[in-house]
Amino acid sequence: MRQDSNLIDAHALKSQIDDSNLRIIDCRFDLADPGAGRRAYMQGHIPGAVFADLDRDLAAPISPQSGRHPLPDVNTFAATLGRLGIGNASDVIVYDAGNGAVAARAWWLLRWLGHTRVRLLDGGFAHWITTAGPIVSGAERFSELRFRPDPRDHMVLTTAELESDLDAIAGLRLYDARDAARFRGDIEPIDPVAGHIPGSLSLPFPVSLDTNGRWKSKQALEALWLSVLGEDRNTPWAVMCGSGVTACHLAISGVEAGYREPRLYVGSWSEWIRDSERPVGLGNGSDRDPGAADSA
Repeated sequence: MRQDSNLIDAHALKSQIDDSNLRIIDCRFDLADPGAGRRAYMQGHIPGAVFADLDRDLAAPISPQSGRHPLPDVNTFAATLGRLGIGNASDVIVYDAGNGAVAARAWWLLRWLGHTRVRLLDGGFAHWITTAGPIVSGAERFSELRFRPDPRDHMVLTTAELESDLDAIAGLRLYDARDAARFRGDIEPIDPVAGHIPGSLSLPFPVSLDTNGRWKSKQALEALWLSVLGEDRNTPWAVMCGSGVTACHLAISGVEAGYREPRLYVGSWSEWIRDSERPVGLGNGSDRDPGAADSA
């Protein structure tokens, strides 16, 4: 991987694994079985990795108004990082079971608090295993450090902002990382209402991955985002999904391609539908064809 990349491959991680300044976060999680990630971590993980739970560590408790994975409080998340042995000078690697859909949330949260020294393991734990990477079991702990947050509030897009001017949503270039069938409202396996936010655009997050679940090349990502956002790499855009998790995968993809960092609608679809008065779109609307991007 390039030195300036937000990604790192298993071979590069192996060469750095003994760096005392390195902290690795295991973010494995299963929506259908929330305890599965921690169990998998305890059974075997990359040496030196600490565990962060999506529900408890990478999100705040759900409220009647929030989506399924609300933004954690700044000081609470900073304390979580410190408890995991992460300070402002730490180099951080995040990974999950494979495609980075969950670990991307940790990547985004660190950047939200001003910490850009964070990369995502390409191919996750699955690829680590295929490269014969060493595995250890049981929990790992490091001395607690103080993490001083420097939150970048401009990275966050809120429900209040969206509903204050519904006609302006189309101009935000808000890309929805959920499966296209969920966006159209054909199916909805998780949330109680199907469809999408009118004015948003469909771009399922696997568009950035190859058939093996690894990240596409820089050149392929550049071609993808050229077709999505055009030539102006400083154009404003935003991302969302079901609960502000897989949307972060699109954020990494765009940044890797050289585009400005998008805003994240953390509440995403699961928060938008909390109020039945908010409009719901069905079908493709004015959306671009995500299948075309996936084959690029």
